[in-house]
Amino acid sequence: MTRIRELVEQALSLGYLTREAEEQLRELLSSQYDLEDLNAFMTLQHAAMSGRVKQESRLRGGDRQSVQRMSNASQGHH
Repeated sequence: MTRIRELVEQALSLGYLTREAEEQLRELLSSQYDLEDLNAFMTLQHAAMSGRVKQESRLRGGDRQSVQRMSNASQGHH
C-alpha cells in the first residue's frame, strides 16, 4: 500500500500533485498514519502554499496541459 510520504516525495520531486495522488492522500489521511507521514503531509502543504508544488486540481487550461505532459514524460510516455 502506498504511504503518504511516498506520494509527498513524488509530488516534491515532480513539482506537482496529480488529482489521483490528491485523492489517494485524502483516503490515506482518513485512516491511521504515523508521525512521519503527518510530517511529510505538512511539508507538502508548505510546498503547495509557497508555489514549489502545483496542484493539478487547481490549475486551468494551459497549465493543466503542461502538467499532463510532465506526467506523461515522467512515466515514460511520449
